[in-house]
Amino acid sequence: MTYQRPIQFPYSTTDPRPHAVVIGSGFGGLAAAVRLGARGYRVTVLERLDQPGGRARVFEQDGFRFDAGPTIITMPQLFEDLWRLCGKKLSDHVTLKSLDPFYTLKFEDGSVFKGTADPDLMRAEIERFSPADVAGHERLVKESKRCFEVAFDGLAEQPFSTLATMARSVPDLLALRAYRSVYDLVAKHIKDERLRMALSFHPLFLGGSPLRSSTAFFMIGHLEREYGVHYAMGGTGALVRGLVDLIEDQGNQVLLDSGVREILIEDGKAVGVQLESGLKIHADIVVSNADVGTTYKSLVPAKNRRRWTDAKIERTDFSMSLLVWYFGTNRRYKDVDHHTVLMAPRYCGLLKDIFKNKVLAEDFSLYLHRPTATDPSMAPEGCDAFYVLSPVPNLDGETDWKTMAEPYRQKIADHLESTLLPGLQSSIVTSRMLTPIDFRNDLQSFKGNAFGVEPRLTQLAWFRPHNKSEEVDNLFIVGAGTHPGAGVPGVLSAARILDKVVPDAVTFAR
Repeated sequence: MTYQRPIQFPYSTTDPRPHAVVIGSGFGGLAAAVRLGARGYRVTVLERLDQPGGRARVFEQDGFRFDAGPTIITMPQLFEDLWRLCGKKLSDHVTLKSLDPFYTLKFEDGSVFKGTADPDLMRAEIERFSPADVAGHERLVKESKRCFEVAFDGLAEQPFSTLATMARSVPDLLALRAYRSVYDLVAKHIKDERLRMALSFHPLFLGGSPLRSSTAFFMIGHLEREYGVHYAMGGTGALVRGLVDLIEDQGNQVLLDSGVREILIEDGKAVGVQLESGLKIHADIVVSNADVGTTYKSLVPAKNRRRWTDAKIERTDFSMSLLVWYFGTNRRYKDVDHHTVLMAPRYCGLLKDIFKNKVLAEDFSLYLHRPTATDPSMAPEGCDAFYVLSPVPNLDGETDWKTMAEPYRQKIADHLESTLLPGLQSSIVTSRMLTPIDFRNDLQSFKGNAFGVEPRLTQLAWFRPHNKSEEVDNLFIVGAGTHPGAGVPGVLSAARILDKVVPDAVTFAR
């Protein structure tokens, strides 16, 4: 069933509550809308596509249901907080199922590594690969906890609106040696190259290269162990639908097919938006969940920008992009786990090709998602639903995706058939694909990036676009491009930060 809310124009003008407009309905925008509604704002969420969710939208075709983007849910308490604000329980609306092992990694030599929350099983996995690395792994477990305590507990939910805030964080970051990369930290303690891959690849979930992402992001391992890896039954879209229901139960609305052309600014303050249709909507505050590069380059007029000029945005390093292939089969592959990572023979060289050289390499690493391993409702009976993604350069590279996408997809299909999914190509009954061009055109993602501003040390915290815009009063930013960054916990935390920087609704009471 296609999930879609009708467009409701004209929007309510008799509601006396101060008005907040949220541009974009990704997880960050929807969470922001719930929080603003709980604080007394009348909220209008504007989504340019025909369904809510942004990167978390849902594709339905031929009886299959595919989550377009996020598939891994960690820190479910961040969702539970949103339901609690509305006097409800997440578990009454969405069922989250814990997954263990978290994922299965397959290497070119045929070896298999399973990431798990069980410390004894994890120790056994490390020992099976390299007994000499057991002690190093135990040291890394402690390092990961320390990174989490500093980078998430200490920094992720505070706004970095001033250099003074950044200065207060410097000692903690120096204590972590945050100037090192995740890969360098792991390599210091682990000798087996396969284990180095298995323990350092996590920044890719946030759009960062393990070779360039700060040690602070080594916290992800602890986050998984402490809070688990979960799947939303019915797909990630179930969380999107639940959030939209919360918003509407607050007396607020999500308007589809409502792209924003410009943020309206008067006397240095955001006062509303103009839609692509020409309609102008007044607002007391504006929250942008649109891609941050697009927000500043396309929605905020150049005359209102001092820091995030066109030249500054062009110089900023944005995350890699993705080629994502969604497909369904008329058979089930019962031996394939829910999350599988197929590692290329090259690791460092491939990462450099993607992030630095920005060339489409001959080899690739793949993340394969098989939700029907946990939730058969995602496909017709006796069938499997999959998506496979390959990290690729963003559109700063020179790849001609109009001609290269299909040959690249075919190489992926060949590889999957020869390694993991025998008989795949004769079993496919439905298929669709996203390329960096789709990220640019459909999601209006600057340079076709998939995860916003790349999480490098010089692009963290104060150095990212701020949650409270430095350029325009009453304009606020959520989503992957602002602090604390990409990933579901990151964008939900950005929405929590709004509670600290958005004025109380009574400020605008008339």
